[in-house]
Amino acid sequence: MNPQFYGNTLLSWIIACAVGVSVFFVSMLIKNRIASRLEPLVQKKPLPPLKIALELLRHTKVFFLVVVAIFFGLHALSLPPALYRAISILTVLAFLFQMAIWFDWLIYYFVSRYVERAMVRDAAAATTAKALGIVLRLILWALILLLALDNMGIDVTAVVAGLGIGGVAVALAVQNILGDLFSSFSIVLDKPFLVGDFIIVDDLMGTVEHVGLKTTRLRSLSGEQLVFSNSDLLRARIRNYKRMYERRVVFSFGVIYQTPSEKLSAIPDIVKAIITSQERTRFDRAHFLKFGNSSLDFEVVYYVLSPDYNVYMDTQQAINLAIYERFAEEGIEFAYPTQTVYLKAEALPSQLAQGEATNEAQ
Repeated sequence: MNPQFYGNTLLSWIIACAVGVSVFFVSMLIKNRIASRLEPLVQKKPLPPLKIALELLRHTKVFFLVVVAIFFGLHALSLPPALYRAISILTVLAFLFQMAIWFDWLIYYFVSRYVERAMVRDAAAATTAKALGIVLRLILWALILLLALDNMGIDVTAVVAGLGIGGVAVALAVQNILGDLFSSFSIVLDKPFLVGDFIIVDDLMGTVEHVGLKTTRLRSLSGEQLVFSNSDLLRARIRNYKRMYERRVVFSFGVIYQTPSEKLSAIPDIVKAIITSQERTRFDRAHFLKFGNSSLDFEVVYYVLSPDYNVYMDTQQAINLAIYERFAEEGIEFAYPTQTVYLKAEALPSQLAQGEATNEAQ
């Protein structure tokens, strides 16, 4: 007498287990063998088709292979229709989940490749591509969810209609998150800044590293990461220095009051000659500005024909050194805060009395 379990003999269950285990280990063996063959080829010559095939194998989940092995193993058994349908639904759900993982990685891969190339020639297109990639991945997972619900026998139309009613309550509960989400789309479409731009937000500054669905991240000059919510960022006043094609520079200096008038008249021409001798500069003006408390003050305005801050600092340093050397040659002295105190000598009463006594004695 052969004992039976759920309408199947012990031998049938052994065969089913053997089939399932065999399918699982064969599929794992094939996966690992192909991956081991592709890895050296990709390292030697990373062709896109080979890299895609290798990454798809790496993103194949063990859970999916287990479910597939169980599905094939149970074909050797006679199962009740309800149980067989449940196993079929589980297999389809596992397949949909695995497909979502594959396509999610493919979207990420192709968007990343495009962004990497576009960052060199068009940062705006790169930022737009990043946002588009996020939207495509959201749409992908939404479709997978709807397909999974439909496969489970749930009326998708009713679910979508219910979302229309419940969506109002959800929108009120997550209005801040939705605000950041729509703000991210506004940043992508309006492009007030792009990845790689150096911006100042209120009293904080840094280089844009990432524009996400909820936050935008900056790398400050001191190295820490600054995180802004997208809605707060759009409400703030943003200064984008990357959009600056040239930098206007204003600086001043003072010379001592003892400087002769002919040398004062020559100072603007001296400064102009020094600035025009520098590369990537355009001279605007140099004037005797005012009579200061302890100096005769001059104001100079010129343009650095580059938005790069390091270029500006190098240029200003070269100008300062050249002015210092030229003034030393011309005998023009820089002023610094000074005060001259004049003392009037007056005789004290004791000194006057002593003087009168001396005169009488003589």
